[in-house]
Amino acid sequence: MNLRTPTLLCALALASGGAFAQTTATPPELQAGTIKSVRGDVQLLSASGTQRPAAPGDVLMPIDRVLTGADAAASIVLRDGTTMVVGPSSRLDVKEFHFDATTQDGGLLVSLLRGSMRMVTGLIGKKQPDAVRVETQTATIGIRGTDFIVQADAQP
Repeated sequence: MNLRTPTLLCALALASGGAFAQTTATPPELQAGTIKSVRGDVQLLSASGTQRPAAPGDVLMPIDRVLTGADAAASIVLRDGTTMVVGPSSRLDVKEFHFDATTQDGGLLVSLLRGSMRMVTGLIGKKQPDAVRVETQTATIGIRGTDFIVQADAQP
């Protein structure tokens, strides 16, 4: 028997195991939501600093950033049913998202650094309106309604 064959097989198994670990899907309870639709140049920036083009079906994690180009927009649906539409030339950070589907308890904090966003709150906003917050560079907004639009101009 050739001794190189088992060594090669072990090396391939170890290499593929590492690749599999990197591509393993994130459990749904750790996800914030998904990208529903994309128009134009929309990028996702992860907490680790990895930037990638957004596509429908992509997972959005807590701490992710959504960046839209000048003629771009993205629609996002969070696990509690909250819908956000991010307008052109926008930068939106999902700073915090947690949601327990059983108790419907949770919290949401997003930061709109520039651009525009429309939000229709989901179960968190309906059950705990104080747990939904939107930050801009000059203010933090506590949400009392269920459908609103926010626009933040870039700082001079």
